[in-house]
Amino acid sequence: IIKGIFKGSPPSSTAGANRRLLLYQHCIPLCESGDLQTEVAADIIGLLMLETHTLSGPSLATLGSLFVDAIKVGKMSSGKSLELFPTVLTALAACEALSYGKGELSGEEYKKQLINSLCSSRWDPQCVIHLTTMFRDVPLSSEELQFVVEKVLRMFNKLDLQEIPPLVYQLLLLSAKGCKKQVLDGIVGYFKEQDARQEEEQKHGDSLDLEVQSIPQDQLRHVEGTAILHIVFAIRLDHELAREFLKGFKTSYADLCPFSVALLLSVARIQRYEEQVFELLKGAIIKSFKDEQLQQGSKLLQDLLPGHCSVAQMILDTVQNSVFGWDHVTQGLVQLGFFLMDAFGPKPGPFGKTTEGSLAVARTPTQQACKLGGQVLLQGFKMHEPIRGEILEQVLNRLVTKTASPVSHFLDLFSDIVVSAPMILLESSSKVTETFDHLSYLPLATVQGLLKAVQPLLKVSMSLKDALILVLRKAMFSSQLDGRKSAVTGFLLLLKNFKVLGSLASSQCSQAISSSQIQVDVHSRYNSAANEAFCLEILSSLRRCLSQQADVRLMLYEGFFDVLRRNSQLASSIMQTLLSQLKRYYEPEQDLLPPVKLEPCITAHGDQVYLQEPLAHLLSCTVHCLMWLQNTRQSANPNGDDSDGDEEEEEGYRSDLHAILESMTRRMIKCELEDFELDKSAEFSMGSSVGVKNNIYAVLVMGVYEVLMEYNFIKANYSKRCFEEIIELFSRYHKLSEILKEKSGKGRVPSHKTPRSLFSMGIISTSITVLFRDNTQSREEALSVLRSNGEFVRYILSVVVQKIQQLDETGHTDGPDGQNADKTFRFLCDMTSVLMWRYTNIPSVVEEGGKKEKRSSLSHLCLEGLLRIFTTCQQRYPNKMAQLLSTMDDEGDVVEINYFYIRQFQRALFTQLSGGEEDFNSKEAQLLISILSVLSRQLKPSSQQFVQMITWTVKICKETSFEDSAFCKGLLSLLFNLHVLYKSPVGLLLELCQDIHSVLGDIDQDVEVEKQSNFAIVNMKTASTAALLVLSQVDRVLDEVDWLIARKKSQTASDKLASGAKMQLMLFEKAVTLQLGTLLTALSELVQTALLLGTCTVTLLRELTRTYTILTTLVKYYIQVCASQHGSLPARFEKLVKLSGSHLTPQCYSFITYAQVLAWFSLSSADDKKKKRRNDVNTGAKLLRETKAIPNLIFSIEQYEKYLITLSKKSKVNLMQYMKLSTSRDFRINAATLDAALQEQDDSQTTESQDTTETQEPKQKKRKQ
Repeated sequence: IIKGIFKGSPPSSTAGANRRLLLYQHCIPLCESGDLQTEVAADIIGLLMLETHTLSGPSLATLGSLFVDAIKVGKMSSGKSLELFPTVLTALAACEALSYGKGELSGEEYKKQLINSLCSSRWDPQCVIHLTTMFRDVPLSSEELQFVVEKVLRMFNKLDLQEIPPLVYQLLLLSAKGCKKQVLDGIVGYFKEQDARQEEEQKHGDSLDLEVQSIPQDQLRHVEGTAILHIVFAIRLDHELAREFLKGFKTSYADLCPFSVALLLSVARIQRYEEQVFELLKGAIIKSFKDEQLQQGSKLLQDLLPGHCSVAQMILDTVQNSVFGWDHVTQGLVQLGFFLMDAFGPKPGPFGKTTEGSLAVARTPTQQACKLGGQVLLQGFKMHEPIRGEILEQVLNRLVTKTASPVSHFLDLFSDIVVSAPMILLESSSKVTETFDHLSYLPLATVQGLLKAVQPLLKVSMSLKDALILVLRKAMFSSQLDGRKSAVTGFLLLLKNFKVLGSLASSQCSQAISSSQIQVDVHSRYNSAANEAFCLEILSSLRRCLSQQADVRLMLYEGFFDVLRRNSQLASSIMQTLLSQLKRYYEPEQDLLPPVKLEPCITAHGDQVYLQEPLAHLLSCTVHCLMWLQNTRQSANPNGDDSDGDEEEEEGYRSDLHAILESMTRRMIKCELEDFELDKSAEFSMGSSVGVKNNIYAVLVMGVYEVLMEYNFIKANYSKRCFEEIIELFSRYHKLSEILKEKSGKGRVPSHKTPRSLFSMGIISTSITVLFRDNTQSREEALSVLRSNGEFVRYILSVVVQKIQQLDETGHTDGPDGQNADKTFRFLCDMTSVLMWRYTNIPSVVEEGGKKEKRSSLSHLCLEGLLRIFTTCQQRYPNKMAQLLSTMDDEGDVVEINYFYIRQFQRALFTQLSGGEEDFNSKEAQLLISILSVLSRQLKPSSQQFVQMITWTVKICKETSFEDSAFCKGLLSLLFNLHVLYKSPVGLLLELCQDIHSVLGDIDQDVEVEKQSNFAIVNMKTASTAALLVLSQVDRVLDEVDWLIARKKSQTASDKLASGAKMQLMLFEKAVTLQLGTLLTALSELVQTALLLGTCTVTLLRELTRTYTILTTLVKYYIQVCASQHGSLPARFEKLVKLSGSHLTPQCYSFITYAQVLAWFSLSSADDKKKKRRNDVNTGAKLLRETKAIPNLIFSIEQYEKYLITLSKKSKVNLMQYMKLSTSRDFRINAATLDAALQEQDDSQTTESQDTTETQEPKQKKRKQ
């Protein structure tokens, strides 16, 4: 029928055309109604499409309006007949002219009108997708396209979640025509909003009593996943789209959100974008961490920009979200994790040395980024089955291949993986066994970390254990020393962790393991007999080590004690081993001196002498094991009733050992140094083999003395006789160490460091407690023996300091319990309270003349100990600081306790300062200040105590006038560090600059500087120190200002300002101009100061250069603002420009002249006599030349003026009126000097030598003018 009608209605006649129109008007609703079968409807539409081009203009217009009206009322829901619409529109656009209302419009215009009215009308949510599909076929101008895209994006929120992915797909296809950025931003924005809403609901879900969530989480995530797939597919096909997408994130990371992070990671799977995406994310992460650090460190920035969006959090959110089947994202996450860990992991130090011990907290942005990588991988490992194998393989590969750089971060990750999922690891145990094969080639630290991490697995998997033992046995015979050390480490670890039945339970033996405990028990039950055989076998392997290098033996001695404590059944074999080893070096003949044979302890190789047996460590290990066994046996059976063969055997070696130790103590006291051939006449230079031998002997003998002191101290039980023996031993030890100090001091290099003390942490902790705080009457007499020996007390304190220093640097100490963090911390707590008591209750005045002697007093040592304890605690146990401090008095609020300590130290410092300058002990005062700065970090900047702390510090700075530059440096640093957290420090800097100017005088000697003294701490002696500190603070303020401007720049570039943002912009502009204004005034004071040539001058010139660079940045920012918004310049900014022109630039030029004259003068007048004195000035002049500081400054001033001219043109405000053109650089002939020189030439008929001395005179004048 339809074909017939078309045939019978020729488009040329009016009637025919009208009949055609009628047909269209009738068929379209018919197709939409859904009454026809689909095929029939499709056929009809096809027919109509073919004939559309024949319709006349007006009838096309009518048809177009018909479509628009139908869509408005929502009749186009099935979208069948919409396929016809594009054809109608295309035909319309081709029309020449149409009558519209009263006038005429071209077809193009009419089409635009139609689209416009269509986009501004309401769309039925059901037909959004059909309409979007339809617009793909319509030829659109860019303006029309923008209309359409905006409309579709607005419709997102009205649609059902399930309909979003197909719509996203259609939109992306549509974006092939243009508006790519808009489409992408719209899609990302929509999902960002949904995520935020979902998060809100989860937070307040309980409080709102929502029966049903508006968006179920899993559904949202699945939709996001599909959308990501669509976008990535589109990006693969359309590189323009990818470019737009990546360009958006390059400028600032503020637009990132979990969805866009996931999208980026999926895009990274396309090879050509991989590198780009990871670089982009790496930059965003590190910048985010740096910004966070900057913000935390400055009150000014916290006030101006309250929130901070953390990229790290977004990435972790993405990991969480990826559970919902985002397989396309997980691969990117793994890559990102490793990329971060590789890029930001710890770097090898100089000479390939690595810094030991991983820190408890990540401090710097790079450490945080590395930690983030680890977290991503760990979470990914827990959640996603498919990537586990790959993560594990990559981690193990890196442990094996990265031998040159530290791998502690990978070890941490591996051990976290083991703890979180041991059973999963067992599935891929073959990978772990493969790694074992490389053990003997790996650095020792890696081996230790690796074995510690695998330890929970060994208990569960027999095959792993067997594989490890085979590898370790091979390693025992490795040609590499490190390989053998690794074997010892491995075997000791195994011994510690396989319990033999009947071993005493020790608090340390339970090693947490989160796999099913039953399995472990099964093993250990039927296995304890096997365990014993296995352990004895290992011990026999280890005995072989006793004939190897000193290093290997040392490891063994250090490990035996821990093994014994975990596995007390092995006692007899361990003790027998130690006893037989000790007997090799012990002189059994009771009357012979000395009681130890030192000859076999060393070995010679060519003309080199080496230590073969660390005798003192052997002795120390024996003593600790013996004493521990004795204690446990006593506590296990106090009555000693059951003594079987085992006990007798034990009695045997125990009495043997006690006898040996007693005899050694007795004979070592009798020994003179001559017996060891170590008297004053012996040679100790490290150049000759005899000297080296004597040095080794001396260290061994001192070690033996120390071990015997510790043995007698434990055994003494406060008997006076034993304590007297200890003092005897100590006096021998002291004599020897003095000789060593004296001898090594004579060499050209003072190479002598006191060897590490062999005292254990526990003993040291106990001994300082009894020395200072034990008031028991019955012990009084015995303790007075120790207390009365001042040298002994000082020695114990110095060992305390040494132990804590080792703990700070490496995270553990030598000796038993050294590796156990909790015990170590308990010792720290005990020491803190004792040292604190000793320092506060015994004034340093009472002590015997510590001033006259060169060494530090006991109070000083106590303080040093306290400072080290506090810093160590902040580094290694950051959240236990309160616990450490509360050991003094247990009750009370954390902040109060901390502040109580602060007040104690403030009082001590005040006492120091209230004395005269000759009584002032600078070193002690500096220590007090360091302690105060460590403790003040625990205070919250908003708290009242913090404000009191600042007020106190300012008061001290204002009232103290001691001429001690080191003390001044410490005090001002403390002041700045506190002040910047409280408010911006520019006002403070200005006052300090005025002080420095008035103390050092003006560069023009004729100018009298008005005397100002805000801070008494600034005086002739300390002024240049203060100036350097002030300049470093200026640098910090400039950093902040620079950061603020950059931040605002990227914001103005990206968004149009809302009213709230306008307010913030005002605040920002005010802050920046105020900061810079005050800084300019402060710097103009410094620039007029007669600073000495040298670092001070160069640093000042550098800071000035930087100031001008930042002023230039600010000017560029205003140029951008003027260009985009035609705003007027704020009056404040004009004032700032005026200030720079009147107060700073002219002074800069005169300072440059001053510095150059000074440099030239110092170089030309370096006579032979004065050479020595002038030397430092010469280096100053040289520094000035080499650093190019002056040309840089001039360049930056000129750049600033150049951009000011541009801004003046743009803003129609003449800013250059404040700038005076400088002539100081063009024209340097000084008339007065010239006259004087000519005069001289007339007068001088004298010798040339006189002439040269006289011509020096006028040159000084030149400076005055």
